[in-house]
Amino acid sequence: MRSRIQALKESFAEKKLGGYIIAKETNMLYFTGAVASSALWIPLEGENLLYTYGKNYEYAKTTAKDCRVELVKRGEDPFKKVVEQIEHLKLKSIGFDVLNVSRYLKLRKALKGTRLKPWGKLVQELRMVKDTAELASIKKAAELTDAGVKAALNAIKPGIREYEVAAEMEYAMRKLGAEGVAFDTIVASGARSAFPHGGASAKPLLHSGCTNRKIRKDEFVVIDAGARYNNYRADLTRTFLIGKPSPKQKEIYEVVREAQQKAFETIKAGVKARDVDAAARKVIEKAGFGEYFVHGLGHGVGLSIHEAPSLNPESKEQMRVGNVVTDEPGIYIVGFGGVRIEDTVFVKKQGAERLTKAPNDLVI
Repeated sequence: MRSRIQALKESFAEKKLGGYIIAKETNMLYFTGAVASSALWIPLEGENLLYTYGKNYEYAKTTAKDCRVELVKRGEDPFKKVVEQIEHLKLKSIGFDVLNVSRYLKLRKALKGTRLKPWGKLVQELRMVKDTAELASIKKAAELTDAGVKAALNAIKPGIREYEVAAEMEYAMRKLGAEGVAFDTIVASGARSAFPHGGASAKPLLHSGCTNRKIRKDEFVVIDAGARYNNYRADLTRTFLIGKPSPKQKEIYEVVREAQQKAFETIKAGVKARDVDAAARKVIEKAGFGEYFVHGLGHGVGLSIHEAPSLNPESKEQMRVGNVVTDEPGIYIVGFGGVRIEDTVFVKKQGAERLTKAPNDLVI
């Protein structure tokens, strides 16, 4: 079985590149299995080199695969070492994943005879399709996320504060084996539920995405959370209500639930990502709430919580077997409240599979 680095080499060889620089930490993790390194140099011909500072050097040596780990001493610039490799090989054209402006300008100045080409899409294309091991880790993260929702359901009652619900969720996920959270847990109740990521409050945030606001009866409570397992992540949102929903609350919730299901039924290999978004958006627009669906339907999930492909009206991507994406339509009415329902979904040749399976009934 070819390694991930070998797959990348085959891709950049087609672009007539003599080598490739990986500067983004999650990409280094993807290709080598090592965390907290500074640069990865992948020549078309020759040895792959992972540059790591002393504090992470010994650990990197025990975890890195398909490369040699090189020590970077205090005060040294790992990219200068990469430049030395490029000059030694007399390469005329190399690619890279992501470089900030300062780093790019320094490299361009140092490599006057070499063309630097931004080919991050090559890495993106590989990371979009999850292999068996990646999928297993995401499934476990999804299972832990579901357990967190169960803990939240047991905790939510009138008078409990948003950050207390988040704490119960995170404790449950960690206790069952999560490495941590996939992102800052969001618990947004009442009027704050109309802000897709919780928004701000009149009082200081005591937990990112949560406040010390007390949850009340008869109001929406949006919970957006995910666990991290083996460096992979899951993403889930549920909207709950304690008490009896008003006719408008019930209507909004049912529209979002129908939109999410319609999108889920549309997902399969070969379908355009924007068509999946359109399936959900059509339901919401038909119900008269189109202006309140203020974001794209979803995004890829893996080592990062937001990665390719993107499911939105402007997306040019196509669903592929092995994609893991979110399906998360929402309606957000400022001053009234908001509803979002989200699952992490695995794309198959025919159809899709929900990896997050927590209950999504409105009333608790």
